[in-house]
Amino acid sequence: MKTIQVVAAVIIKNKKILIARRKNSMCGNPGWEFPGGKVEQGETSQQCLVREIKEEFDVLIDVGNFIAESKLKIKNKIIHLAAYEAVVLSGIITPTEHEEIAFVIPDELLNYDLLPADVPIAKEIIRDCSENF
Repeated sequence: MKTIQVVAAVIIKNKKILIARRKNSMCGNPGWEFPGGKVEQGETSQQCLVREIKEEFDVLIDVGNFIAESKLKIKNKIIHLAAYEAVVLSGIITPTEHEEIAFVIPDELLNYDLLPADVPIAKEIIRDCSENF
C-alpha cells in the first residue's frame, strides 16, 4: 500500500489558528483543513510547508515545532499527515486554492467540518492549548 507524506501548517496569529476550506481534497470531499500539501521527493517537511503556504496563500512562513501526526487509509493509499507550528514572516494571507479561511480559537476547531486526517491534529491542539496558546 502506497503511503503519501503530507504536512500541515498550524499557523498561529493572535492566539488563533488558521484553517482553510477546500472545494475538493485527497479524500474527494470538501472540508476544512490545516493548510499544507504533499512532500515532494528530496524535500524536507519544513521546505514543503514553506513552498505550499507560499503557493496557497502568498506568504512566507517560519516553520516551528512538530505538533502531531495522523494516518488515514483512503482506498489503496495511506495518508500520513504531520503538523507543525508556523508563523507568518511576511505577506498578507491571500487564499489562491481555498474557498474560505478562518482564524479560530483552539476550542472551536472541532466545530468545523474538518477533513478526517485533520481531526486528530485538532484534538491534540485542543489538549495542548493551555500550554502553547
